[in-house]
Amino acid sequence: MLLYNVDYQVRLIEFHGSVKEAVVPNEDGSYTIFIESTLSREEQQQKFIHAMAHICNNDFEKECSVNLLEREAHFT
Repeated sequence: MLLYNVDYQVRLIEFHGSVKEAVVPNEDGSYTIFIESTLSREEQQQKFIHAMAHICNNDFEKECSVNLLEREAHFT
């Protein structure tokens, strides 16, 4: 995982619902990672690592369902 080649910013926000993390690709090629602000620091770190894995695996370039990407992320 080459983290030094990735331009990103992290925003802590309060999600309303079951979502605890989201990644948005930006027009300039960077990414914004949104993480649930009410999680513990350890949980936030886990969500950050999960988001970075999606970015580094080029998941945003793949033409498959989000559900498939998440299954692959959790079981590989």
